[in-house]
Amino acid sequence: MSEEKTVAKVEESMSERFMKKVISEFNNGVGEIALTDFQKRLAQNYFISLDASLKTAEVKRVKSNANKKDERFKNNLPMTWANVNMQGLARNVVAAARIGLDPAQKNHINMVPFKNDTTNQYDIGFIEGYRGLEIKAKKYGLEVPDGVLAELVYSNDKFKSIKKDRNNTVESYEFEIVNDFDRGAIIGGFYYHIFNNDPMKNKLVVYTKKDIEKRKPAYASAEFWGGEKDKWENGKKVGTEQVDGWYDAMCYKTICRAAYGSITIDSQKIDDDYMMLSQQEQTMKDSKLQAEIEENANTVTIDVKSEAIPEEEQKEQVQPPEPAIIAEPPVHGAMQFSAKPNF
Repeated sequence: MSEEKTVAKVEESMSERFMKKVISEFNNGVGEIALTDFQKRLAQNYFISLDASLKTAEVKRVKSNANKKDERFKNNLPMTWANVNMQGLARNVVAAARIGLDPAQKNHINMVPFKNDTTNQYDIGFIEGYRGLEIKAKKYGLEVPDGVLAELVYSNDKFKSIKKDRNNTVESYEFEIVNDFDRGAIIGGFYYHIFNNDPMKNKLVVYTKKDIEKRKPAYASAEFWGGEKDKWENGKKVGTEQVDGWYDAMCYKTICRAAYGSITIDSQKIDDDYMMLSQQEQTMKDSKLQAEIEENANTVTIDVKSEAIPEEEQKEQVQPPEPAIIAEPPVHGAMQFSAKPNF
């Protein structure tokens, strides 16, 4: 019982330390600024979400080290709060919270710990989901649509785009699901921007299946996209196996990300919060590990200085961790996104 109380006390003190850092960033050194209840709740959600991620990643780090024979390829830095870059984390939490991104909500934002060999600490990467992109687009967009429709098209569906011409001033489409229970295989998808007061601005963008797969990360995980993955038994690779993954869900999310990612940002609306998250996104891209981070959000630890895996380390590869469950696959059918963020 005493040991449990000690652990609880340590966790409480770390939570307090986290909140103090976040409050300090909100205050920005200018007097005492009271956080709103909404901002406090968001800060707590960030702590709870990251705390769970760190605990899961630490278990995997220990397991990974146990399966590696060469000490050069072991990660001996414990995945604990004591080794997290708290200053950088607090700044990013404040920026994301001010924008309105909530890690407790599906597809808003994920946090991924990755080791920074320069500082010998863990930096925390923030990966926006398609709902997060929606919120950012509506907050910072130049011309934000009143509605966005996103849809996958299957081989048994009927779809026809209606483009502008001399007889048609409004871009549109015809779409019919012939059989809800047997739609066939994915052949593509589309998104549609709707401007209620100026329909001539309505925009339809169509993607073939090939177009969608072009946007698939170079090292996409089979657990997500389906396909072959290495099969492991007792820490040793014994061959490969086929997995279904969540192919439909990943294609749908690709269309949604494109729908909101295509909205032009208004330079006059850009603020410090937007710039803060943009800078950390660029840092992650510069690490050449963005694809792996996106596919394994909240599941693995990434070494930010790694570029190519040496031949010696390739021989020491161990069984990858089981992926975290991704967001619920969407129900097929056009989705009308509301004009307001769904907090």
